[in-house]
Amino acid sequence: MPASNRAAHPAALRVAVLADSDTRWKWGALTARRLSPEPDSVHLTGYLLRGRATPTARQLGEVGVRADRLTEVTCAEFLAALSAPDREPRDAYDIVVLALVGGAVQAVLHGARALWPEPGARPVFVTGYVGVVYEKLADGLLLRHGADLVLANSRHDAERFRAVYEGVGAEAGAVVETALPFLEPAHADTYEPVGSTAHRVVFAVQPSVPDARADRTYLLRRAAEHARLHPGREVLIKLRSRPGEHTTHLEELPYQRLAEQLPGGLPSNCRLVYGNMGEVLDTTDLLVTVSSTAALESLHRGIPTAVLTDLGVRETLGNHHFLGSGCLASWTQLDAGLLPEPDPDWLAAQGVGSPAAGPAGAPGGQDPYAAARARLTELLDGAGLPAVAPYYTRDTAPGYLPGILARHHLGPDGHPLPGAARTGAEGSRLRRRLRAHLREAARGAYRHGVQRVAPVIRRLGEL
Repeated sequence: MPASNRAAHPAALRVAVLADSDTRWKWGALTARRLSPEPDSVHLTGYLLRGRATPTARQLGEVGVRADRLTEVTCAEFLAALSAPDREPRDAYDIVVLALVGGAVQAVLHGARALWPEPGARPVFVTGYVGVVYEKLADGLLLRHGADLVLANSRHDAERFRAVYEGVGAEAGAVVETALPFLEPAHADTYEPVGSTAHRVVFAVQPSVPDARADRTYLLRRAAEHARLHPGREVLIKLRSRPGEHTTHLEELPYQRLAEQLPGGLPSNCRLVYGNMGEVLDTTDLLVTVSSTAALESLHRGIPTAVLTDLGVRETLGNHHFLGSGCLASWTQLDAGLLPEPDPDWLAAQGVGSPAAGPAGAPGGQDPYAAARARLTELLDGAGLPAVAPYYTRDTAPGYLPGILARHHLGPDGHPLPGAARTGAEGSRLRRRLRAHLREAARGAYRHGVQRVAPVIRRLGEL
């Protein structure tokens, strides 16, 4: 066992990011760089967890975050890569960022416990949330318990996270307050208030909120009507994915197809757009959304932001998270010229728009990742780490945990089931290519079922 958990203190941190969607890849990769004192020196290896939301090349390109190497794997294959017998100590990962849904995080943590059952040298496991946490708080957090660092995006989240862990008697010391890694005020010094009007309005849509056809069509129609009422404004409908692609959440009714069916179509000053959210915000005067994390990015830049109340303020929509923000508004109010003004205290509690949320060295502020880096340095420089200790075990959750692990082809003890850790290097090149084509065909069939067949069956069931 080496004297230090970090062999020979390499100059550059070696980080592995395991992600299961485009947005989580963006969060994980940016988090990995923010955790390093020298972001540009990070040696970043990316792994994409094979599944329904595995991002396409187009989605990865739109995210704009590069890795030194990017590989598609199963959970068992990822664990095999972490423990490869030919991996030299100097090549071992210092940090593993788990940018995954809760169940997948829990599976990897139990797999890590099986790999390193005793205290010693192993990677530091880091996890967290991509954005606003408005549902399944206890479930998601307890599935993430066991990671060495559980990153909270604000003071508000950190307090909630600790309360959940302490409420079940679990160790809460892993919770560290940070900020969303993509809250970069790109034009904080040059942004000029829009005054009494907005020239470019961006409606940031979400894949699954709302989920009903009537509600999604309503929001699209109101965006188009807003453009007609204000011919001097440009209304952009910012899309997350193209039809057939998936992101973090399922999108059964893509806005692209709804726009094709909209009576009268979209006016000339209203159009659908793709692209990096940060780049879109660079020219935005008013951001409109139901509850997207884009609202936090917008608020952080000082852009007027409206969180829609047209469909109610409901937990299922996630807009209840913005209670007290000063941003709740309807399309009717926006049509009349309202530009919401956010509440400074709410922004501060969310780690948004405050000096502490800015980059390191911001005037009068502090680096929101300083505490996480300090904790990370302490873990890396220690004489080994304890075995990973998730709250869920066969004693605390005997009816829940085995099913979670089985979905990722792990046994109740965290070890891969027979045949689960087969790597892509096995078999001929033709066979590997055939497997890849079969996986893509299966994904295509699944997406077709979600976006074409399921809505038809749902409508028939309502007859």
